[in-house]
Amino acid sequence: MAVLLDDIVKSVEHLLKLISKNSKEQSYVDPTLDPVLLVPGIAGSILNAVDNKTGKKERVWVRILAADHEFRDKLWSRFDPATGRSVTLDTDTHIEVPQDRYGLYAIDMLDPDMVIGSDCVYYFHDMIVEFLKWGYQEGTTLFGFGYDFRQSNRLSLVSVFDSLLTPVSLSVSQFGKLIAMLIECPSIYELMACLDFKWEHIPRLEIWRQKCDDDGNSRVMLESYPPAESIPILMEALSVNKVTYDGADISLPFNTEILKWANETRKLMSCAEVPSQIKFYNIYGTSYKTPHSVCYGSKDAPVSELQQLPTLAGNYIYVDGDGTVPVESSKADGLRAEARVGVPGDHRGILCDRHVFRILKHWLKADHDPFYNPLNDYVILPTAFDIETIKTKGLEVTSLREEWEIVGEDQDQDQGEDMAERKPLVGSISVSRVAGDKSLQEEAHATVIVEPQNEGKKHVELNAVSISASA
Repeated sequence: MAVLLDDIVKSVEHLLKLISKNSKEQSYVDPTLDPVLLVPGIAGSILNAVDNKTGKKERVWVRILAADHEFRDKLWSRFDPATGRSVTLDTDTHIEVPQDRYGLYAIDMLDPDMVIGSDCVYYFHDMIVEFLKWGYQEGTTLFGFGYDFRQSNRLSLVSVFDSLLTPVSLSVSQFGKLIAMLIECPSIYELMACLDFKWEHIPRLEIWRQKCDDDGNSRVMLESYPPAESIPILMEALSVNKVTYDGADISLPFNTEILKWANETRKLMSCAEVPSQIKFYNIYGTSYKTPHSVCYGSKDAPVSELQQLPTLAGNYIYVDGDGTVPVESSKADGLRAEARVGVPGDHRGILCDRHVFRILKHWLKADHDPFYNPLNDYVILPTAFDIETIKTKGLEVTSLREEWEIVGEDQDQDQGEDMAERKPLVGSISVSRVAGDKSLQEEAHATVIVEPQNEGKKHVELNAVSISASA
């Protein structure tokens, strides 16, 4: 049934794609632009499984239907400490990244066959469309770098990507789920928090544990571990972890060999420096609750065995970030930046953000606007629009209501002003006009309300009424 449904959906999507297919011939190319290479993050590249005998290719990441089955069959792997690579368990296939469209195909839409609900698999798509509008050309000034994200970032040569230089915290349950999905992959271990990073707010693994003293008396206590001290806890928690592959159980404990490899990768990346002739810029997401530390169990329901942790739901402590990476981590690349700009947006959505496009266009010198400054930029986002017109016996009345949200720097954030004390700005304007022969009279009245909000945002509401009378 699943296979039939898969065929039906693919047929419908193919038909819709043929119906909606338009000419995509590029009308404008700017030969003066410097080349751009777009590098995705973990799980941000299309992966194909290739049959070693027939050469037949099948996309295994990303796919919607039968995804779990194909992922287990084709992508699961084991770590080879001699080479530092993850070797696919299926010996009849190998994994490759498509290189079509000069690498852009693999990072554009992660499921190119999907038309219905395709927004959920857009990745760099909107950004690529914008770059083409600015005059970039695929294969000349615009390229993509997809890679097998199961492998170490050291082997994938993705040291240019910021987020791989920054410390990211993973909870025990998150870590367990990731290594169950990507068996023994160095890239997952390389996402663990840096053990020697100088945190402003140290991420912690906390556990309410039930223990017995030497006299057999039971007591409950809260234990707290910084990143360096959490490794033994992870080892104990995953000591009996296993998965089933091809009918056999595979032991999947915390792999210290991969940890050694990952720590060495982090050391190499922490030594990276930007050449003096290269300008480095940093855009990061803000305004979203982002997990930072995690606590398992409670005083009333403590954890008795650490092996329970992968199956338990943790209680998170949140900080500001993009929902995945905290702001502190996003800026902790250790590189000398020309500028750093925080933009309200989530981890994936920021790649489709109009504000981000405007900043990139300026930094890449594709806008030719010497007066634009991303550090005090603002963006106007329409949020509501209503218009109504009534006509009766020579009288026409039109009412208009429009709302916007302005996103920019918060001018009052350093002044300690309480939000409750901020009063909205209210203004009004009236205009009138009478035709020379007095056969037509028009009047318009408008009220504008600007209400300050958090994070540099302002809500703007316009209410207007125009009256036109003809003799």
